[in-house]
Amino acid sequence: MPAIPTPFSPRARLFPIFGAALAGLALACAAAAGAAATRPAIPDPALISLLRDGDLNDLDAACVSAVRRGDGPLLRQLQQRLLTIHPAPQPLAVVMANAHSMLTCRAPSGALQVLARVGPAPGAERTQWLVLQWRAAQAGLHHQLAADALERLAAGNLGGLALLELPVGQRQDGTPINRPALDLLAGHLESLGQRQRAAEVLVTSAQPGAATAARLAKAVALFGALPAPEQDRLLELALEQAASSGSWGLVAEILDQQLALAGSTPEQVARATQRRLRLSARIDDAYGEWLLQRRDPAALSRQGDLERQLRTPRAPGGHAAAPQSPDPQP
Repeated sequence: MPAIPTPFSPRARLFPIFGAALAGLALACAAAAGAAATRPAIPDPALISLLRDGDLNDLDAACVSAVRRGDGPLLRQLQQRLLTIHPAPQPLAVVMANAHSMLTCRAPSGALQVLARVGPAPGAERTQWLVLQWRAAQAGLHHQLAADALERLAAGNLGGLALLELPVGQRQDGTPINRPALDLLAGHLESLGQRQRAAEVLVTSAQPGAATAARLAKAVALFGALPAPEQDRLLELALEQAASSGSWGLVAEILDQQLALAGSTPEQVARATQRRLRLSARIDDAYGEWLLQRRDPAALSRQGDLERQLRTPRAPGGHAAAPQSPDPQP
């Protein structure tokens, strides 16, 4: 067994020396690490050159690359440069290009700042400016500003916004995803809690077809205290538009909406029920018919037939039909 050093032995006198040396080494390492952490990074000459001499095309390409890599610090530097690269006053084309680059660089509020430097007169240029202002407001979730831009685009003809397609996204192949400006305006107003105003916008749709039918049906849902006759009138218009375009699924949805309205009279309910039953037979909607027939005690036999249809998925044509067995080998 090794001897335990006494306080007066040489080994005991060495322990404090070693401890002090180790403590000093640890402090030196910590100081070096702190200095390394606070030492500024070596500037990238290419980045310095880009931020100093790059034009809008160069900065726009750098923004695309930074967004793809998720490089937040670089994006912030590019955004700051885009705000100052072309100070006012500038021609409208330069302002528009600058704002577009801000959107590419994920800075919608910066794009709005740039666009605010000009105010085009009515005409084609003002239309382009308002569309870009809407894009920036929409990207930044500034619903009131986005709604204002769309209403100014309408120039008093809200129904005309149904013909204006605006980009709301991009598919994987790079092609834009567009939506009618009328639906976008109603969506912004609904987000602001202005349901009545959103409904009033939707009922201005005058294009014949399924789109107007869907807008009228949604308007009825958005209107707060709309009298029952007016609700029925709008839904009848919606049914007419949906049926004329052959959108039978939408017709079924609107009839179901009629049946669900609390203010419907018994006559309206009976009429909608009969039309819904006829439609179910036409489009082979056994489930929709079953939902209606189960309320009628006098239709127990038909309910049973429908339930058997719904509960036999392996019947011919059913979604779980058994595969046919192969012919026996000779």
